[in-house]
Amino acid sequence: MPLVVSVPTPAGEARVALELPASAARALLVLGHGAGGGIDAPDLVVVRDAALRAQIAVARVLQPYRVAGRRAPAPARQLDAAWLAVLAALREGAGGFASSARRLRGRPVIAGGRSSGARVACRTAAAGEVAGVVALAFPLHPPGRPDRSRAAELSIDVPLVVVQGSRDAFGRPAEFPDGVGVFEVDGSDHGLKSAAFPAAAARAVAWIRELAASRA
Repeated sequence: MPLVVSVPTPAGEARVALELPASAARALLVLGHGAGGGIDAPDLVVVRDAALRAQIAVARVLQPYRVAGRRAPAPARQLDAAWLAVLAALREGAGGFASSARRLRGRPVIAGGRSSGARVACRTAAAGEVAGVVALAFPLHPPGRPDRSRAAELSIDVPLVVVQGSRDAFGRPAEFPDGVGVFEVDGSDHGLKSAAFPAAAARAVAWIRELAASRA
């Protein structure tokens, strides 16, 4: 069962579900949800399960606006501030994280999430001092509006990998800028619910393990 902890943030109370692998963790993966979704989104659960099997601890973060029962996302500055507060609490062992933090001390922290959560992870990569970012279903642009690209958010100074459906209306794999590593999920749309997703998730987790090993 996950350890569920409420974390005070500048944007309100966030809720974090932290799960540790059976043996010593190699890294900590912190995952955010999509705009109107939650931490039990199918793709987040698949990634969590694969990560735990690979000895990677996982913290899934429910943003304050969702804790408060709202579906409409908060402004980006509030999302980012809440996310950074959670990262700090996990690192410092604040509140209910005290015992877990001792087991995770010195392990690299990788940020990630799906859709809106992927954008938050990218925007805060520098301030959050993460070792890398895994972006699931990154919304490169609104559907049908490639002129409103969010590619600038992918220009970060840490390793990045994107897991993207081949039919994602928010940006297909070929639309991503050169230099961005993309694991394509054949036949999937923005929901990443195709039968091909678990294999792509496993590739992303293997990437995290290699990154963690390089930081050991």
